[in-house]
Amino acid sequence: MEQLHATADIDALTARASALLDARRPAAARALLSALGRLAPASPEVAELTARAAVAEGRPKTAIDQLDAAVAQFPGRARLHRCRADLRFQTGDTVGALADAADAVILDRSDPAAKALHGVLLLEHERPDDALACLTEAVSADPGNPAFRQGLAKAQEACGDANAALATIVAGIAFAPSSIELRNAAIILSVRAADFDGACRLAEAARAAGVVDTCTFGLMGHALSSLGRHAEAAQAYAEALKLGPNDPYVRHLVAAAGILPSAPRAPAEYLQAVFNGYADRFEAHLISLGYRVPGLLRAELARHPAVLAGEVVGPALDLGCGTGLVAVALSDMPFAPLVGVDVSTQMLQVAATKQLYAELHNADFMSFLAEDTRRWRLIIAADVLVYFGALGEVLAAAYSRLVPTGWFALSLEELLPGVEGQALGGAGWALQCQGRYAHSFDFVAEAARAAGFAIRVLQRQTIRFEGGRPVPGMLVVLERPSHGG
Repeated sequence: MEQLHATADIDALTARASALLDARRPAAARALLSALGRLAPASPEVAELTARAAVAEGRPKTAIDQLDAAVAQFPGRARLHRCRADLRFQTGDTVGALADAADAVILDRSDPAAKALHGVLLLEHERPDDALACLTEAVSADPGNPAFRQGLAKAQEACGDANAALATIVAGIAFAPSSIELRNAAIILSVRAADFDGACRLAEAARAAGVVDTCTFGLMGHALSSLGRHAEAAQAYAEALKLGPNDPYVRHLVAAAGILPSAPRAPAEYLQAVFNGYADRFEAHLISLGYRVPGLLRAELARHPAVLAGEVVGPALDLGCGTGLVAVALSDMPFAPLVGVDVSTQMLQVAATKQLYAELHNADFMSFLAEDTRRWRLIIAADVLVYFGALGEVLAAAYSRLVPTGWFALSLEELLPGVEGQALGGAGWALQCQGRYAHSFDFVAEAARAAGFAIRVLQRQTIRFEGGRPVPGMLVVLERPSHGG
């Protein structure tokens, strides 16, 4: 009887410690774990809880050390491998995490959480087919788990089946109707597929169910704006602003809808949010729109006097380099060394795989121009100044970093009179409904001259197509005069 009573106490204390950790009360859990250490010999359950407590206390290295010791002592316990895999993943060790997750699945083939984690890690290692198999099994075992559903949808999308991804998320909403993550994921998939009507229906359903957040209304506004329903989009953005009044992403889109006074540039946080979530499909999307800017820039830069003389032009700086589309267009031309700067870490990861840049820097390029004191023979800004309204500051910054006779080559969208969905921000520029700025032809010329540039090229060009219609823009090449110092 005494042994049974002691066992019951240990089980109760273990369950209570786990509940306290779930409630984010690591200090209270720590006291119980100390008591467990005195009452009973070491166990894998207590080892896992002790590691979880260390994580909650902000000590991930200690937690990994504790799990290493526990795995060595209890090598056949799947949960310890899964716990260490999760922690390694959180701390950036995806190789170790993948190995641990695989061990967890081998040791306990009935654990859907281990299969789901293994699948997510396989996606990280660009093995979408294997990830799909793991995540399909995880969802089959636990169809109501929203996180498993989201993982499976990502695997399906990575395998090229966006329709299956959406079906997986929609089915998950039926199991977990209060999951805001699933509802927003469904809307995002519809927006990516350019099914803006479907995105609006999903957002309306979320609103009717009372399961909405800032992201829901922001996505709804984007979809409505894409359908040309700008007044309704403005209402959606206003709702988003109520829920996230200090969110820079929301505030920028609200300004684009004309609800707030228009800011002179898009916030860096907005650009990070947009392009980190866009990196995996950025190039394919632009190609589908007939994106012309890299080719147009290449044609003008081929006329550079040094290029015509057979010289190497460098160093060259690619502002807002994104995934490196401009670098690809210029890869056989004598612009070197080429340095790229972008605010999006995800875009830079894609750019790095091309191995065309001597350096890549994760920074807001205005901060980079202010802090990096190098002088450049060429600065490029392809589709970057579309996130700036007032151009004076950015033109002055570029001018200050060019050597005399250095070139600044860039593209812009043109502001045309009477275009629906524009919030006028200043003389000669406006913030458009999709969050990009447009500029008038004369304003660009005046701003360039005011910054001290000589204008080599200022020509109207179609820069891409949207909805089958040309997007009017400008190709601009500016030169810092030789007398500029």
